Amino acid sequence: MNFSSLVQLVCELVGGLGIFLLGMKYMSDGLQAVAGSSLRKLISTVTGNRLFAMIVGVIVTCIVQSSSITTVMVVGFVNSGVMSLAQAVGVIMGANIGTTITGWILVLKVGKYGLPLLGAAAFGYLFSRGDRLRYWALAIMGIGMVFFGLEIMKDACAIVKENPDFESWFHAFKADSYFGVLKCAFVGCLMTTLVQSSSATLGITISLAFQGIISYETAAALILGENIGTTITAFLASLGTTTNARRAAYFHVIFNMIGVFWITLIFPWYIEFVQWVTHVDVTAVVMENDLPTYPQTTPAIAATHSIFNIVNTFLFLPFVPMIVGLLERVVPSKDFKEKPRLTDLDMRMLDTPAVAIEQSQTELERMGDGCEKMLLWAVELREQDEPDKELADRLKRREQVLDSIQDEMTVFITNLLSGNIPHSVADEARRQLQMADEFESLSDYVQDLDKFDRKLRRDGHRFGPTQRTGLASLNQEVLQNLQTINAALKSGNKNILVETSPKMKRIRTLIKRLRREHLDEISNGGVAPLVNVAYLASLNAYERVLDHTQNIAEAISGEK
Repeated sequence: MNFSSLVQLVCELVGGLGIFLLGMKYMSDGLQAVAGSSLRKLISTVTGNRLFAMIVGVIVTCIVQSSSITTVMVVGFVNSGVMSLAQAVGVIMGANIGTTITGWILVLKVGKYGLPLLGAAAFGYLFSRGDRLRYWALAIMGIGMVFFGLEIMKDACAIVKENPDFESWFHAFKADSYFGVLKCAFVGCLMTTLVQSSSATLGITISLAFQGIISYETAAALILGENIGTTITAFLASLGTTTNARRAAYFHVIFNMIGVFWITLIFPWYIEFVQWVTHVDVTAVVMENDLPTYPQTTPAIAATHSIFNIVNTFLFLPFVPMIVGLLERVVPSKDFKEKPRLTDLDMRMLDTPAVAIEQSQTELERMGDGCEKMLLWAVELREQDEPDKELADRLKRREQVLDSIQDEMTVFITNLLSGNIPHSVADEARRQLQMADEFESLSDYVQDLDKFDRKLRRDGHRFGPTQRTGLASLNQEVLQNLQTINAALKSGNKNILVETSPKMKRIRTLIKRLRREHLDEISNGGVAPLVNVAYLASLNAYERVLDHTQNIAEAISGEK
């Protein structure tokens, strides 16, 4: 092969692969944006039922168009404790089936229409106003790029066909013996590990087989190796995670390796079975540009990929409890509770914005529950003759925890907003950022309430019975208002302002009445100056708490 031909081959292969990968990403982003709410519901419905978890894994992977994204997401869920190991195993097996959809997309004989499809969808993406229509256009544009990239790779492979010396190098890899099958599987594994996408190596394999550079048998062996190579993504994602998350990643590796091992033992019969099921003649030749091509290899390769994963999954399915038990023995738990972070937020989720925003929503709800507990503890401490030091420390620690949760949420949501996400997700992310700040500020004022009481006690004073009764009554009203708002946050009730506005108005009136009664009491000379300062500061703190709860209610209702 001369130098110019080599340069042309490299440029076309790299360019085609780049367009193919970008197309897969656009298709994934578009489908995720369109099916965002459905994706969240699917993930939340995963149970310990193996078959149901597997079905969820299939559907989610078809939506996100990548088994790597699904398995990395599952590792993140297990790491944060949202999903058990048994549930994760089911979803991972389903992801292996779902990823085979890419091969069947490539079977569609619309390769030459990839560029027009890309162009038409690009106009739709650029000029459509509605978010839903825009992301449908993005998904279709991705499909167009996948086909266009595949056509470029096929043309690049035709250059190899025109150069016998270079073609002979590929003939060194033939699945004509057991050792040859293992060698091809190793090459497929290596290719997938390098490009971090089994879909990309599938596209390259189909391109080579289509041009007749490699045989269908060799392509089938490469596909087996690609199934092992795709596990590297989840394995890398599991580094530094909890024991259960590592177990989930190890299962993915073991599952695919055992599947490839037993299929290689019966490889000749397996490829005969695939051809019998698909009724295709992989040796059928069609002339294109005076060169022979083998279009029937594409559906045969897609079927090879699908049948392998489906059969392997159903063989493993009955043994899931046994495998989970084995993993728990082989990878023992640590002697301490594994919780490296305060939140369940995981950067692995950023590839799936619809799921990521649901994770941060859970943390926001946790902040709201924490503020409720702090209000209960503050009034309990104020009523005690001798404040419980352990309870006071718990109140202080909870405020520090809420500070840290806000910090982690800010980093997580900022990273989420920096990506290409739907407007609806971006709006929700901004609202969550604001509400996290409001909850954190609210917790500061609740802690101040305890500080005022403790400072009084250190100076030999204490709130009088009338003042404690007034503050307890006010605390109860503020707490009930916060509980109503937290319930609205969890249910997504956008009418919360209508429900809480009258209550907040009554609380403000109560604060004014307590302040006025207190000033009357001061006039009669019955209040020590330090108690006066602490009481007025406490009323102001409750007023600030009320302001923050109102801001949260406005954010939930979409007014801020």
